[in-house]
Amino acid sequence: MPHLDLAPKTDLSSFRRIAIGTWKTAYDPSVYGSVRLRVDKALEYQERFREKTGRRLTLTHMMAKAVAMVLADMPDANAILRFNRIYLRRDIGVFFQVAMKDPETGELDLSGKTIHGADRLSLVDIYDDFAASVEKVRAGEDKELEGTRSTFKSIPFLLLNTVLNTIGFLSYTLNLDLRGLGIPKDPFGSVMVTNIGALGLEEAYVPLVPYSRVPLLLAMGSVEDEAVVEDGQIVVGKVMRVYATFDHRILDGSHAARMARTLKAWFEDPFGHFDPLD
Repeated sequence: MPHLDLAPKTDLSSFRRIAIGTWKTAYDPSVYGSVRLRVDKALEYQERFREKTGRRLTLTHMMAKAVAMVLADMPDANAILRFNRIYLRRDIGVFFQVAMKDPETGELDLSGKTIHGADRLSLVDIYDDFAASVEKVRAGEDKELEGTRSTFKSIPFLLLNTVLNTIGFLSYTLNLDLRGLGIPKDPFGSVMVTNIGALGLEEAYVPLVPYSRVPLLLAMGSVEDEAVVEDGQIVVGKVMRVYATFDHRILDGSHAARMARTLKAWFEDPFGHFDPLD
């Protein structure tokens, strides 16, 4: 008689299979922290932007631009490790996780979209790029992505760790272009962002993904009404917390402090930093 009465789960999404093949141990260089952002003016900017352009701008789109400018201001954070040496990236790519349903099983799945050169793009460009790509992803019309998902569904469970680690080694450690083998070029960019507030979560820290070589992950919480001090008075303000996980081999507290200041500046003075609306 077995110790536990178990039955294997067979209808796994492609993301769940990748997750199983990713993490084997809790031994990692993760550091966790959070920053509180006042977003009253950001929400006002969002509404003004919608009125002017007809595009339904969100804080997620604004985060794409803001975090790209954070990395532009702190290029040491836009880096990867190769053979235990730090290499700086020349491009700033912002990866966003996208929630979707597996068309075959109906299981919740996660995919993503990377916006490359986000520091050089306007919010209009970021919005249009993001909207078009996410629509294709959720409709299952992204041929490159669907090919990757199908490939991972066919890999035996025992080989998931080996395959993912091998792809990471070839793509980033050896810096080989594997598009000829169906592996997208730089699919995860410089930083990963996920909007946990949209999923109904108040707080979460996202784990580092070893094979992606991304040293910084941000989780955007929901916008809440909180008591804040303004000009010596207690008032109700709109607050969003951002939960960060970073690789201590590349970043430390001094980097994080400067990056937090830059992020606050963009969200707390959006009219002075984002696209002009006049």
